[in-house]
Parts: sequence; C-alpha cells; structure tokens
Amino acid sequence: MELYETEEQQVEALKKWWQENSRTILIGIAVGIAVVLGWNYWQEHQKDQALQASALYNDLSKAVAEGKTDSAEELASRIDSEFPGTDYAAFGGLMQAKLKVQKNDIPAAKKVLEKIAASQNKQLANLAKVRLVRLMLASKEYEQGLKLVNDIDPSTSDSFAGLYDELVGDLYVALNRLDQARTSYQSALRNNPQSPLLQMKIDDLTAPEKIGK
Repeated sequence: MELYETEEQQVEALKKWWQENSRTILIGIAVGIAVVLGWNYWQEHQKDQALQASALYNDLSKAVAEGKTDSAEELASRIDSEFPGTDYAAFGGLMQAKLKVQKNDIPAAKKVLEKIAASQNKQLANLAKVRLVRLMLASKEYEQGLKLVNDIDPSTSDSFAGLYDELVGDLYVALNRLDQARTSYQSALRNNPQSPLLQMKIDDLTAPEKIGK
C-alpha cells in the first residue's frame, strides 16, 4: 500500500483516482437505480396483470354458472390471449375445454388441453393430461392414451400417479388386456386404498387363470 507523507499528497491522489474512476462509478450507480426502478415497475405491472386476469376469470366463472356458454368461451379466449402463460389462462382453458366437450367438439377440447398440458405449472399440466386421456378413452383412442401416459415424467406427476394408473387400467380394459388392467388397478389402489370404485373394477375383471380361455 502506498504511503503518503502529507495530507496534500493524499488529497491529490484521491482527486486523481476520482478522475480516473468517476465515470465508471456514476454509470454503475445509474444502472443500479435503473435496475431497482425497473424491478419495481415489473412488480407493479405483474400485480396489475394478475388483478385484471382475476377479474376476467371471475366473470368467466359467473358466465359458466349462469349457462352463458358463448360468453364464457369468449372470456376464456380473452384470458388466454391477454394473459398467456398465466395460471388464470390455464384455469380458463380447463373450463373452455369442458364447454367444448359439452358441445361435442372433441378436437377443439383436445387442442385446448394439449396447450395446458405444456404449462410450466406441473399441477395444472397434469390435470390437463388426465382430462386429455379421459377424452382419448371416450374417443376410443386407446393406444394414444397409453402413449401419453407412458411419456409423462414420473418426477413431475407423483401426486397424480394413482389417477394415471387407474386410467391406464381403463385403457387396458378397453383393449381387452385384462391382466395388464388388473396390475394397473392394483397399483392405483395402493395409492388410493379407500377407493371402493377401484376395488369394484378389480373384482369385475376375469380371474387371472381364466384370462385367454
């Protein structure tokens, strides 16, 4: 460390250092202020967006409850276009898919669910996948349903494991692959031991020794 003999030398050294570094320091301060202001603006913007999306979603829920199908679909589309990628858009999409199923527009319902299935919110994504598999089951797209479930990453769907196992069992029953259906139902029952419906599905299957006869 350089030593200075007098205060004057220290002052001169400080002046020189400031001349050499003041621009960088001032730029750094300006950038820091801009970052803070930008972050605050972003936070406020996010809050405002959430409030607007929430208001539209409430209107959507009310329209569905009142049976105003056309208004409900329009509101769901607005939420999706104005607030894409948000949970409100996904929730609105789930309602929209249900409305399309009620209109027997299965392809449109699948399209909506497929979009939600790609959501970053894993809970909503899995909920959409469950409903999508159910549509495939109803549409007799059994192999497609099995493929969809098989492609799901178990690490992102742990809380839905029982539902998926039961759906796979239903798909195997539809394909008359009863031994595999039983295995899937038993796996589902381990995740939901209090389900009388699952036990009934297992009991309704042909006994293992009779399969194939």
